[in-house]
Amino acid sequence: MSDSRKEFESLVDPGESLRMMDLLKRGATRRDVLAMLLAGGMQATLAGSLAGVAVNAHAQTPKRGGRIRVAAATAAASDTLDPAKQSNQNDYVRCNMVYNGLTSLDGSLRPRPALAESFNTTDAKTWVFTLRKGVTFHDGKALSPADVVYSIMRHKDPATASKAKVLAEQIESVKATGPNEITVVLTSPNADLPVILGTFHFLIVKDGTTDFNAGIGTGPYKIKEFRPGVRTVVVRNDAYWRQGRPYLDEIEFVGIGDESARVNALLSGGMDLVGSVNPRSVARVKGTPGFGILVTQSGQYTDLIMRKDAGPGMNSDFVMGMKYLQDRAQMKKAIALDYAVLGNDQPVDPTNRFFFKGLPQRAFDLDKAKFHLRKSGVTGKVPVVTSPAALYSVEMATVLQQTAQRVGLDLDIKRMPADGYWSNHWLNSPVGFGNVNPRPSADTILTQFFKSDAPWNESRWKNPKFDQLLLAARAETDTAKRSQMYADMQTMIHEDAGIGIPLFLASIDGHSSKLKGLSPIPLGGLMGYAFAEHVWLDA
Repeated sequence: MSDSRKEFESLVDPGESLRMMDLLKRGATRRDVLAMLLAGGMQATLAGSLAGVAVNAHAQTPKRGGRIRVAAATAAASDTLDPAKQSNQNDYVRCNMVYNGLTSLDGSLRPRPALAESFNTTDAKTWVFTLRKGVTFHDGKALSPADVVYSIMRHKDPATASKAKVLAEQIESVKATGPNEITVVLTSPNADLPVILGTFHFLIVKDGTTDFNAGIGTGPYKIKEFRPGVRTVVVRNDAYWRQGRPYLDEIEFVGIGDESARVNALLSGGMDLVGSVNPRSVARVKGTPGFGILVTQSGQYTDLIMRKDAGPGMNSDFVMGMKYLQDRAQMKKAIALDYAVLGNDQPVDPTNRFFFKGLPQRAFDLDKAKFHLRKSGVTGKVPVVTSPAALYSVEMATVLQQTAQRVGLDLDIKRMPADGYWSNHWLNSPVGFGNVNPRPSADTILTQFFKSDAPWNESRWKNPKFDQLLLAARAETDTAKRSQMYADMQTMIHEDAGIGIPLFLASIDGHSSKLKGLSPIPLGGLMGYAFAEHVWLDA
């Protein structure tokens, strides 16, 4: 319900509210509502005020029907409807349309009941989830504990090749313990389990599913067409368990790799919503009648990756020299146009409760950069792989290249196309750029990107002490002690990992003014990639 509707219903009794909303639905004007209130004996000033509130509330009341077209920044032949295989924003949007998790994360990244109507624990190691009754998959099958057991446990099977395997390793068992109940036992306590189960990869599929192209889930939309690398079309699930949702009849979802083409598609009326808008396009979008901007500040970052197991990153002085070469303030102002906050080579951002603000900010320092780079002995051209697929990485690489010339280092920028960048170049290049989407907890991002055996450990940094601290922090129920552990881990990454994080980036989306219901969720742009369930058209 909109804030205006809540405000209105707090001012009048429920019966009066329903009568006025019904009048407005049937075409009544503000004057009509005002006349009704005056006829009931209400004082004129109050009646006039209430009539205005009622009209505003009606305007923000979700409407059913309509079709929208949406564009994300990527599309590839590897596009998937398998939650375990998701690897980019495009996949996250698509899977959020057709599946649900046991929990979902709200605007404060707190876990809320979804397919599980409740969850509880006494020791943070054994968790009991009570499943919601009356939920069915798109093919009519009722949700059962077996579906949940299968969906979670498949992440532990190496044959699944799940992107969340490193997160699932802490799960010892998942068993049905009642007709609408499952019990999850962890190898060690983790107070964040409901948060983890609310993330993209842990969406629930049917028991035994191996072919995911049909996208049979419990979510707000059903798959009408799925053509990897081309487009996805979904239609409303009329049997959706959330009453009244979703609002739209149909959504067409595509990927447009070029940002200017994406914005042009929006402003020409070809798209109703586009993700990953460059700050330089914001004024143009805002200045065009009928269009608006949604800004979401989060923990997203584009990082300089220097692999510790190959190339110049094997030398710690080269890594440190490159970190000192990052002119963060210039990047924030000239590249992100201040749609960002300064980073400090630590992956936990300032919006996170476990952000270590006591870590001294690493300054841009040409003298220290020159010292470490000369000590490293690295000479000749150093290839640096970048792509528009990693937000702002081309611009960041250019700034680094210019700065490096001032200390005698020759960076050879290799700009790769967005298509295929994540599968062909990210994780494979000795020096290059990545882009990490926001994660809901410190544990999640540290586990997925910095644990020694994590598949997405970008710089191949391995630190046994870090791994031990990571496991200990999950089990620690004393917040102060847990905070100190996370502070120690952030310090280790800041000092030793082959990762440079200059900025935490805001996600910027462009949209038609007719598209309503958008609000920021810090998991990322496009409402944490879950816009489909929440938006409607005010035609």
